[in-house]
Order: sequence, then structure tokens, then C-alpha cells
Amino acid sequence: MTPLNTPEWQSLDRHYTDLKYVSMRDEFALDSGRFERFSLNSGELLLDYSKNRITKETIEKLIALAKSLGLSDWIERMYTGESINTTEGRAVSHIALRNRSNRPIKVDGKDVMPAVNAVLAQMKQFCDQVHQGKWLGYTDKRISDVVNIGIGGSDLGPAMICEALEPYAIAGMNVHFVSNVDGTDLSTTLEKLSPETTLFIVASKTFTTQETLTNAQSARAWFLRAGGVEDIAKHFVAVSTNADAVAKFGINTDNMFEIWDWVGGRYSLWSAIGLPIALYVGMESFERLLDGGHEMDNHFRKQPFENNMPVIMGLLGVWYVNFFGSQTHAIVPYDHSLTRFPSHMQQLDMESNGKLTNRQGQRISYSTGPVIWGTPGTNGQHAYFQLIHQGTQLIPVDFVLPVNSHYPECDHQSILLANGLAQSEALMKGKSAEEVRTELVNEGYEGEALEALQPHKIFPGNRPSNTLIFPKLTPEMLGQLVALYEHKVFVQGAIWNINSFDQWGVELGKQLAKAIVPELQKDADISGHDSSTTSLINLIRQLTKR
Repeated sequence: MTPLNTPEWQSLDRHYTDLKYVSMRDEFALDSGRFERFSLNSGELLLDYSKNRITKETIEKLIALAKSLGLSDWIERMYTGESINTTEGRAVSHIALRNRSNRPIKVDGKDVMPAVNAVLAQMKQFCDQVHQGKWLGYTDKRISDVVNIGIGGSDLGPAMICEALEPYAIAGMNVHFVSNVDGTDLSTTLEKLSPETTLFIVASKTFTTQETLTNAQSARAWFLRAGGVEDIAKHFVAVSTNADAVAKFGINTDNMFEIWDWVGGRYSLWSAIGLPIALYVGMESFERLLDGGHEMDNHFRKQPFENNMPVIMGLLGVWYVNFFGSQTHAIVPYDHSLTRFPSHMQQLDMESNGKLTNRQGQRISYSTGPVIWGTPGTNGQHAYFQLIHQGTQLIPVDFVLPVNSHYPECDHQSILLANGLAQSEALMKGKSAEEVRTELVNEGYEGEALEALQPHKIFPGNRPSNTLIFPKLTPEMLGQLVALYEHKVFVQGAIWNINSFDQWGVELGKQLAKAIVPELQKDADISGHDSSTTSLINLIRQLTKR
């Protein structure tokens, strides 16, 4: 089924034609209650979506579309453990990982909560041993550095959380993340560390991921230059399901933390993949992160669509992608601790909804997931905001604003927040030709100089943004934010009739790389490639011999 054929989509199409030239600036002037009408809360998290190119009728029509496409049913199917990841025959139950109510959640007829709770208990026991100095290295020194070796969801999410929650770090604990198979990543990490005090977490569900296992074997070799094979069990643990491969590597399977196939990689930070988080900030803070995710889960499942934050954000995304033709979406956190937040959201969104085939296996004829990107404000203001303000593309922006800093000794917060608020206001209002002319005249411009400069200083405005604002970046609030974006992506997948939970687009490059590796390492026949790839392999062989 294509959403394009529904009466609700066609009604939105007509509505867009009527609305596309309406000015947000005029709408604010006409409606003093616009903020109250287009904002909502989930706990202490507020979403202001009033600076969007919408009216009350727009939201009503978008919600009608969501209802007509069965969004409520899709939400319930996820929450009740149905196998909605149809191409892989799997449930999508990452919500169980943060199910703090402990209500039964069944997958294939079995309640998964006992297994989830058992792994959480195992994580707590292990973290307590490390933090209390009961888990020691092979020379009886305390562990001071944790190196997480993973890639994709086994790296981006945990790395983002650890950086964001640095103020909550356990004294004396350092965490490092190695994901790139480029040896520079591992080498520059290890050169600062001591084998005696380093613990490695090898995070791979199948324990076969090429990049992760390559890095893990190199880390093992580095360790064995100091310690013995019998010492590996004190310095390596695994997050995996493949006990045989873990044991063969030298890791004691008692120190293997289980993960399940109903947990997608980009949704896995809530699971044992979050072990580096728990080691870095403590199990209590990790559980507070779960609490925040659970709070957003309850909000998403229980709130009516008009008061539902993930639903509203998801529908606004559909509005811009499919009706305004927007191809990208910027996420700009005004908190340096959230430097990696846009990168995690990039994987979450683009790996989920970057699809051209619907659930029925048919090629689709409408746009799906946008390109997600962004960096912290105020850095972005001096880089790409020029394009957002005055470029030819419409780029919706999410501004993420914590009001209070963890570092009050640097009294910069009012300047930081002022910049975030000013950018959202400037994107909405713009600056008219008349305003520019008045400004230039007041600055002393006249005649040809005025006429020449005026066009360059006009801002069209009418550029949409959301503002997410909250008191402080705590573990609970970070959990809410991540879960909010997870559910937003889910909403859009339901509207677009795609499976947001497989990632076949990741596979082809991996398959071809495995064939090319031996061809680069020896003079094997390479006739099976196109002329470009063949020539490049030959060139690399020649340059390697130098």
C-alpha cells in the first residue's frame, strides 16, 4: 500500500498548495497564542514546534494521515513483541531493555524480562567488582582504562552517551572507543595505555564482524607483548551471543554478556552494549538512563497523537520531506557534551529509513529518510548556518538546549542559550528588503553602494525549526532524548510503509570487501572486477611494494 493513494495524503497535498507561501512571521503576528498551541511536554522536556510552517489544520491533517495508516496498531505491535521486522523475522523489542515497570514483554511467546534483568544484574556485579578494586589486572593493579571495540551501534551510541555524561564519570575511570579498522584508531588509543590496567570490551553480536574482530585481534597481540595467554581473561570481556568464538579468542564465557536478536544494533546502547557506559559512569547512572528511556516509552504509547512528542516530530519530518521536498535535516545541540549526538542520530535515522522498498517488497515512488547531520552550536553558526539561512535548500533544524550547565565556573550559558534562541528566531523571521534598507541607511550607506549591498543582506526567513529545551543534561534526560528520536524514526517508517529495522544496504560493501582483501595482500587473479576497481587494486599493489 502506498500512502500517496490515501485521501488523507491527497488532502495534505492540497493543503500544502494553499500553505506553501504563508509566512510564519505573519502567523506569529496574527496569533499571540501560537507558542502555547504548538508546544508540549514530556516530564521536564519541552518541545516548541511553533516555528514550523504549519497551522492548526496542518497538524489535524497530519494526525489524520497517521491514523489512516494504522500508526496506533504499529505502536502496539512493537510494544507487544510482534515480529514487525519482517525481512529478518524478528521482533523489535529494545523497549524491553529499559522496561523499568518490569511488565511482561513477550517475544515468540516468551517473557524476555527475566533474561533482561539477569544481564542487568550481571553488569552491576561486574561494574561493582571493577569499581571496588576486586577485579584486578594480571599484575594485581586496578583497572583504570576501558577500551570498547565495536562498530556501528556497538560504538556510536555508547560513545555518545559516555561523552555526554562525562560529569557523572567514576573517579579514576577512563573510557576509549575504537571502531575504525584503520590501524590509526587502535594504535593512537593504545599508545597512551598500559596493558596492566586496561580492560577491553569486544562488542559483536555474532563475534564475526570483520572490523571489530580485526581490531580485537590486534589489541590481543598488543596485550600479549606484556601479559600471557592465561591473563587474557582478566583483561578482555565480550558482549556477544557466540560463546564458542568468544572462548576461542581466550575470553572466559562467564564474562560474556548476552544480547538478543530482537535488539537492533542502533538500538542496543540500552543493553549490555552499554557496558562501557556503566563502567564509566556507574550502574546507578546507567539505570537512570534507562529510567529516562522508559519515561519516553510510556509517553509515546499512552499520549494521544496531538500531545505525543515523537508523533508530532515524526509527522513534521514527513511534512517537510514529502511536501516541501526537503532532503536533509540538521540536529544542533547547544551543549558541547552532545558533540556525538548528531552522529548517533544519523545512524539511527538513515540506517532505519534510508529505504527504497516498501514492506511488500515494491519499489516506492516517494522520498523516505532525509540526510541527518549537525554539530554543536555555536560552532555550526560559523560553518554551515550560512546555507541554512540564505541557501536555496529548505533545511529543518532541531535546536537542543539544556538551560543549566554542568560547568558553572565558566559562566557562558546565557551567551550560549541566547545564540540558540536567536538562530531559531532568525530562521523564522528572516530580514526583509525594507528592514535591510533601513539598517544600511542608518549605517551611512546611500546610492549605488546601498543598492549593491542590499540584496546580499536579505534573509528570506520562513525556515522551520523545533526547539527541545530542558533544565539540565542528566542521565534521565539523555535517556528521554534518545528514546524520543528512536520513536520519531519509527513513526516515519510507519507512515512511509517501510521496515525501519533491517539494514541490508550495509551488507553489499562488506561482501565485496572480503573478496578484495586477499587480492590486495597477494598477486591473486583480479579479473572479476570492473576496470576501475581492477586498476585501483593494481595501483595499490604497486604502491605497497614501495
